[in-house]
Amino acid sequence: MPETQRRPESRYGNRPTMKDVAARAGVGLKTVSRVVNGEPGVTPETERRVQEAIDALGFRRNDSARVLRKGSTASIGLVLEDLADPFYGPLSRAVEEVARAHGALLINGSSAEDPDREQELALALCARRVDGLVVIPAGDDHRYLEPEIKAGVATVFVDRPAGQIDADCVLSDNFGGAREGVTHLVSHGHRRIGFIGDMPRIHTAAERLRGYRAAMEDAGIPVEDAWMSLGATDPLRVRRAAEEMLSGPVPVTAIFSGNNRVTVTVIRVLAERARRVALVAFDDLELADLLQPGVTVVAQDAATLGRTAAERLFGQLDGTLITPERIELPTRLVTRGSGELPPAD
Repeated sequence: MPETQRRPESRYGNRPTMKDVAARAGVGLKTVSRVVNGEPGVTPETERRVQEAIDALGFRRNDSARVLRKGSTASIGLVLEDLADPFYGPLSRAVEEVARAHGALLINGSSAEDPDREQELALALCARRVDGLVVIPAGDDHRYLEPEIKAGVATVFVDRPAGQIDADCVLSDNFGGAREGVTHLVSHGHRRIGFIGDMPRIHTAAERLRGYRAAMEDAGIPVEDAWMSLGATDPLRVRRAAEEMLSGPVPVTAIFSGNNRVTVTVIRVLAERARRVALVAFDDLELADLLQPGVTVVAQDAATLGRTAAERLFGQLDGTLITPERIELPTRLVTRGSGELPPAD
C-alpha cells in the first residue's frame, strides 16, 4: 500500500496476552494459565513473578476463551420492567449481591412493559450465553424461552408469574395485601372506596383489584363501576380518574392506589383539595412518612423478592433445585395516618 494510503494506527494498543506474561515472567504458558485460573502446582515464588508480570502489563483474562472451554459465562441476566422505577432498585441490588456471592456478573435491561421488547432482550442475553435469567415479565406467553430452558439456561420469574410455561416464580401476596389495605379503610368507617390501578392485563394489577373486590364483598359493600379505574399509570390518566371519583354528589371518601406511580399522582390530587380523603397505597414510597398525614401503605419487600429469586436461580444452576415452585411472600400494612382518616361525611 503506498505511503499516502496507509491507514492511521489505532490509538488503542493491543491487549497483552498470556504469552506476553510468560515471556516477561520467564515461565511457560501453562504456568501462567495455572496462576490466572487459580489452579495448584505453582510455587509461591513463581506465582509472585507471574503476578508481577500481570500487574506490569495490565493483563486481563480472556473470558470469551474461557467460555468456549467451560461452557459457562459466570453471568446472569435480569429483565426488568423499568430501570427508573424505584421499586426495582432494591430488587436489582439484591439479585446483584447474590450473583456476586456466586462469582457471577449481572447484566440487566428494561422491557419498558413491552412484551416484544422483553422477548428481544431475554433472547439477546441468551445469545450472549448467560447461565441464567431472572425475568419480570411484560408479556403472558413465555414459550419462546422453552428451547433456552431445555438447553440449560436457568430461569426464574419474579413479581409476576410466567405465561404458558412451568417455571419458578417468586411473587408478593398482591391479593392478600390489597384485601388487607381495603379492609383497613373499611374498619375506619369508609364505604365509598375508590380503586385506581395499573393496566388490567398485568398480573399484579389484576390481583390487587381482586383483593379490593374481596374486601368490599367481605364488608357487604356493593362496588360501583365508577369507583374502579385501571389503565396506564401516566399522571394525566390517573389524575382524571381520581378527580372523577372525588367529584359529583356522592364522591368516594377513600382511595386505594394500586402502585407507587399511581400513588404519587393521587397524593398531588388530594393535596389540591380542602376535603380530607383517606388513602392507602400498595407499595411504599420515599418520604411517605414525612407527608402530613403520613401515607399508610401495603409494603412489599422488593429486596427479599430479588434475593429469593436469585437464590432459586443459583439453586437451579448447582442442581439442588429441580422442580419449579411458586413462592408467595407476605406483604405488610404500615399505618402512618392517611389510611386512618375517618370519612369526611
